[in-house]
Amino acid sequence: MSLRVAFVPGVTLTKWTRTWAERHPSEPLELLPVAERDQLAVVMEDRADVCFVRLPIEREGLNVIRLYGEVPVVVLGKDHPLWDASELDLASLADDTTLSIADSTPPGAAPGTGADTDPTKQAVELVAAGVGVLVLPHSVARLYSRKDVRAVPLIDAEETEIALVWPTEATSDEIDDWVGIVRGRTAASSRGRQPDAAKAEGDTKKPPKKEPASSKGGRRPAGPPRRPAPGRKPRRRR
Repeated sequence: MSLRVAFVPGVTLTKWTRTWAERHPSEPLELLPVAERDQLAVVMEDRADVCFVRLPIEREGLNVIRLYGEVPVVVLGKDHPLWDASELDLASLADDTTLSIADSTPPGAAPGTGADTDPTKQAVELVAAGVGVLVLPHSVARLYSRKDVRAVPLIDAEETEIALVWPTEATSDEIDDWVGIVRGRTAASSRGRQPDAAKAEGDTKKPPKKEPASSKGGRRPAGPPRRPAPGRKPRRRR
């Protein structure tokens, strides 16, 4: 059975999927990109086992592990007077129209699949046209980068947060293994299954050889008597 891992735009899974592949090479993951509006439904409706979501969310009936914060940026059009700024604060945008995203992406649709279905892409296009500015997590802004817009760090805006969630009633060895990997547990300290590589090693490992028993006093048993070198007579004992 494959573990089904869903994730919202901006989440990069590479380091975790690589570790999973090393520990469980015979069990490929099923990865499912989802829109934010679908991030809870995908696990509650059993279309995925776990999901990387963007907080805040309704937590009832879910296990939630907060992972990291995302740096906020403001996306500006090329004709904006603050285009060359290295960083900005909210007060500097007081005279601008700040666009919001009413997420109307169809369930299961990946980001960037088309202007008709992707509200974030539509909002970035409005910014490029000079209609206003847009505040996004930096990871999401990178997905929609283009030559006529620029993302500038916003120093006093609240960070967004990424978390891993799964239903409280859903338990499996696969989920335990994935949670352990995401939390940074080593294969030896993980509470899930033994990694495939360790199993294979354990199956082929030979028992250690037994050492010969030593004589009293810790001395090795005496070997055969030494023979004299050629051309020399053995000494006689007196």
